[in-house]
Amino acid sequence: MIRNILLAGLAATLLSGCAARSLPPGDAVAMQSAYLLGAGDKIRITTFGFKDLGGDFVVAADGSIALPLIGGIKVVGLTPTQLEQSISSKLQSGGFVRDPRVGAEVTEYRPYYIYGEVAKPGQYPFTNGLTVVKAVATAQGFTYRANKRSIFIIRDDAGVEVSTLLTAATPLHPGDTVRVAERYF
Repeated sequence: MIRNILLAGLAATLLSGCAARSLPPGDAVAMQSAYLLGAGDKIRITTFGFKDLGGDFVVAADGSIALPLIGGIKVVGLTPTQLEQSISSKLQSGGFVRDPRVGAEVTEYRPYYIYGEVAKPGQYPFTNGLTVVKAVATAQGFTYRANKRSIFIIRDDAGVEVSTLLTAATPLHPGDTVRVAERYF
C-alpha cells in the first residue's frame, strides 16, 4: 500500500513537469518592445484623447510613416516603445498636444520569403515563434531534391546569405529570406 502511494506521488511529480505552460503576459509585451520596426510592418498608433492623431499605418519602403500634424517620421530600427516616445516628443515640441500619451503596436509583421527546393516558394506572413521548419511546412514541404541538413538565410537587417544547419529550433525573423538548396547525393 505504501509502495503504491509512493509510486502515485512520483508519477504525479514527473507528470507535473509535462504540463503545458503559457507565457506570462509580460513576456509578450517584452518581445513587442524589443522588436525593431522595418519596411512592410503594419503598426497601430493610438494617441489617447485625440482619435484623429492615430490610426493604422504601413511602414513605407523608405522606412517612414506619415502622421497627421507632424508629417513623415522615420521608424525603421526603432522599437515600438521608442516610436511612442518619438511621436510624443514631436507632438509636445510642436505645440499640438500638451501631455501626449501615445501607444504603438505591431499589428502585422513584415513577411518572410522562402524559395529553392520547396513545393510552393513565395512570400508568407510572419508569426511569432516561427522557425525554418515551420516555414518549410507552410511552403508545403521539401521537394525530393532538397538538402534537408542545411539551409541559407538572409537576415533582413544583415543582407548577407549565411549557411545554417537546419534544426527544429532554427529561428526565422520578419523580413528574412530562406533558400533551400539542392542536395548533391
